Amino acid sequence: MNQNLNQDNITPTSNDAGGEDIKKDVKGLLGKAKTFLFELLEIRSNTDPVATKESIIADIPFKGHTSWILICSIFIASVGLNANSTAVVIGAMLISPLMGPILGMGMSLAINDIDMLRRSLKNFGVMVILSVLTAFLFFYLFPLRDESSELLARTKPDIRDVLIAFFGGLALVVARAKKGTIASVIFGVAIATALMPPLCTVGFGLAIGKPLYALGAMYLFTINTIFIALATFLVIKYLRFPMVRYANSQRRRFIARVASLVGLAVMIPAGFTFYTVFKESLFRKQAQEFLANTVEIYEFKGNGRYENDLTDIHFDEKLGSYLEVAILGTEEVPENIVNMWRNKKNTYSRLVDTELRVLQGGRDDSEQKFNYVNELYESKKAELLTKEERIRVLEQEVASLGKYAERSIPFAEISKEAKVLYGNLSGIGFSNRVQTDFKKQDTVPIFEVKLKDGINPDAKKEEMKRVSEWLKVRLKDSTIQVREVE
Repeated sequence: MNQNLNQDNITPTSNDAGGEDIKKDVKGLLGKAKTFLFELLEIRSNTDPVATKESIIADIPFKGHTSWILICSIFIASVGLNANSTAVVIGAMLISPLMGPILGMGMSLAINDIDMLRRSLKNFGVMVILSVLTAFLFFYLFPLRDESSELLARTKPDIRDVLIAFFGGLALVVARAKKGTIASVIFGVAIATALMPPLCTVGFGLAIGKPLYALGAMYLFTINTIFIALATFLVIKYLRFPMVRYANSQRRRFIARVASLVGLAVMIPAGFTFYTVFKESLFRKQAQEFLANTVEIYEFKGNGRYENDLTDIHFDEKLGSYLEVAILGTEEVPENIVNMWRNKKNTYSRLVDTELRVLQGGRDDSEQKFNYVNELYESKKAELLTKEERIRVLEQEVASLGKYAERSIPFAEISKEAKVLYGNLSGIGFSNRVQTDFKKQDTVPIFEVKLKDGINPDAKKEEMKRVSEWLKVRLKDSTIQVREVE
């Protein structure tokens, strides 16, 4: 019995020792992982605050050589945007000196340097005015003003632009703060954040008299500026750059308060912009999901067609958001189906108060359909970001209009009636011909009639006259032409 008790006492001791060993192993593993992550992500030890500050201060002024470089880069970017050349736009961004004052604003707020902030704001204003004025003069005087996809892409910023600006700014400041600046990162951020193209687009919108283009592009530039400055502020604070000291403690406290207020003033619109754009992004995501689960999967029985490229997803919290879908063709979607779509829409949290507009072609004639499609295309032109996409949409609509033209003549009925009324006919055809006298352009319906062999010329002439008069009365169209074919 004593032997059993001794064995029972030994077993717990062994388990306790094993548990302690496991705990030590886990602690050692966690410690190694923590050390590894710290060495992997730690940047303070390899930072040169003095050199970083000097390099950013040196890039703030806009005068002399820097001004001419800016003007040249603006011209190059404007030409690239006008010619729809991505490569040229990238080249312009590489030589652009736009980042200097923005980094200066972020760092001045972080280190409490009111003089640097004043210089940064002054040079930033000079930079914006000079850039917009240069782009305006180029597009105003240049005869070719095509609304290229490169230009239109800068008129409607979204959540991705916010993220690009913020993380691009983080990468830029971290690269500038490293001992031995990483030039490739600076060039990459200059391309990614794209400060130059929005300013060129502002000048373009003002030059062609479209202020909405200019406002959209300036909004994108503002987003980039705010979030790059915000990223700079956060990184400099994290790296603990030395604060600017003032002999007068009262002045130091005053400047600190001013810097804090300015920093807060920068962060508030930045946060508001991010939140607004984020909500719009979520709205568009739910709208696309709703359309994919309802309108896009609807099966048309006839010649109806849903055109996704002409869908308008409009987000506006103040005036009201709406989804506008276009149904092309003569087939209409039944009202009960549309009501079902509206009920389905209300199951999406961000689409409850959104209006669903279903525009249907109905049985309008070809001219009305053409005007309708043309209006939709013009309203959506800014969202058709490539010439190839525009051409594809237009080709589809031209093909559809050709089908409408064929259906406007009930050819099957006409051919049956002609066979009964005119026994000398052996065949009949129909086509539309576009013709012009260089003053106006008309589309003329032409019927080609083939008569049986063995009929004398006079009888043929009389038969053709009767067929022509019958078709004009039957179709209520005096412009119809009838020709004999062999």
